[in-house]
Amino acid sequence: MGTADSTGEAARLAELLSTLKERSGLSYGALGKRLHLSASTLHRYCNGDAVPADFAPLNRFARLCRATPEELVEVHRRWILADAAREHRGKGGGGADVVPAADSGTPADTPVARDAPDAPDTPDAPDTPRPRRRLVLAATAGVVAVAAVGALLVGRLGGEGAGAGAGAGEAAGAARGPVASSPAAGSGSPSPSGSASGEPSASPSDSGTPSASPGSSAEGKPAAPAPTGAPFHASVRAHAWENQCSQRYLVDREPDAVRPPPVEQDAPAWVAAMGAVSADEQVVEVTLQGKGSETVVLQALHVRVVRTGEPLAWTDYGTGVGCGGGVALRAFDVDLDQGAPAARAADGQRPFPYKISESDPEMFRVTAHTGGRDVSWYLEVEWSSGERQGVFRVDDRGRPFRTSASDGRPAYDYPPGASEWSEHQPG
Repeated sequence: MGTADSTGEAARLAELLSTLKERSGLSYGALGKRLHLSASTLHRYCNGDAVPADFAPLNRFARLCRATPEELVEVHRRWILADAAREHRGKGGGGADVVPAADSGTPADTPVARDAPDAPDTPDAPDTPRPRRRLVLAATAGVVAVAAVGALLVGRLGGEGAGAGAGAGEAAGAARGPVASSPAAGSGSPSPSGSASGEPSASPSDSGTPSASPGSSAEGKPAAPAPTGAPFHASVRAHAWENQCSQRYLVDREPDAVRPPPVEQDAPAWVAAMGAVSADEQVVEVTLQGKGSETVVLQALHVRVVRTGEPLAWTDYGTGVGCGGGVALRAFDVDLDQGAPAARAADGQRPFPYKISESDPEMFRVTAHTGGRDVSWYLEVEWSSGERQGVFRVDDRGRPFRTSASDGRPAYDYPPGASEWSEHQPG
C-alpha cells in the first residue's frame, strides 16, 4: 500500500473531511473517542493517507462534525469515487491505504457462502515425490483449459447470433432494447416473493432478472456496489439512522433476552440476531453508480407494498438516549399508511429524474414511516440508457423491508454506562 496522490480522489475526500473537522473545533482525540476510532486513523483519513473500506465511519464522522445534508451527500459521493479509484489502480498499485472497518462484513456482490465441512484428519504423508499424481493434475489442467476455450468460443458465437446488446453477466432481457416492466411495476399487488428468484440473495433484483441484491451485510457493513443486470452498480443500507438515538426496534423478547443496542454499522447483524423490526420509521440509503461512461437516466422511484397488517404486539427498544439534536436528512419521504404510498421529495430535494454515470453517482435517502400498521415494502427504480430500459428492485438482501408502528407498546432504553435495559422515560 502506498501514499495518496495529492491530486487524486482520496485527496479531494480528505480535503472535505479536514474542513469538517476544523469547523467542528474538536481534536482528533475527542472525535476518535466518540467514534470508537483511534486518533491516528482519523488523522490518516483527513490527510488523504487512507480511505476506509466502509463508508459508515465517515458517515458518523461527518454527522459528529455537524455536516449539513448537502455535505453528507458530498462526503458519500467523494468516498465512492475514492474507493473506485483505488480499485481501478489495482492491488499494490499505489494510492491511499485501505483501512478495514472494525465492522467489516461480507461484500454484497457475492452471496454469503455456507460453511464448508471440515476435512477429515489424515495421517502425514511421507515426503516423497509423486510423479503419477503430477501427471494426473497436469492432464486435468489441460482438459479444463480446453473446456474454457471451447466455452469462450461458444459464448462469442452465441453473442453474435443474439445481438451485441447483451453484456457479460447480464440477463438478455435487461440488455437488449426496451423490455417490459416486471409484474410488480404495473400492478398494485406484487408477488410477496423477496426477489426474482424467490430466495434471499445478495443484490437488488433487476426486472426480469433472477439476480440478487446487495443489502447491508449480516455483519453490519454497508453493501459495496454490486454488479446487476442494469447498466449501474447498486448498494443498499437497509438500516441507516438519523443519529445514534433516533432508531427504535420492535423485538418479540423480554428485556433480559435482548442484547445491548448496536452502533449504526452493526445494526443489520443485531436486527438479524434479535429478529427485530424497525419501529415507526425506517431509513434506507440507496447508492447507484454507472458502470461506464454511458449516462443512465433514473426516471422514477416507486414504492411497492407486499403486505400490510395490524401493528406487531412486541416490545419497543431504543438504540440510545441523550444524543441531542442531529442533522435530519430526509431526501424522500414515504407515508406507509397511505393507500398507495409514494416516494415524495422532501426538504428541498428535487424529484426524479436523475442522471448517473461511473464518475457521477447518486445517493438516495428514503425515510418510510407508519403510525398504525405493520408494512412489508420495497422500492423500484425505473431506468433507461439509450435503447435499453428496465425496472430495478431495491430490497433488503432479497427480502422486503419491514416497518411496524409501536404506539402503546412497552418501551425500553439503554442509557449510557448502563448494564441492562430500563423502562423508557418520555420527554
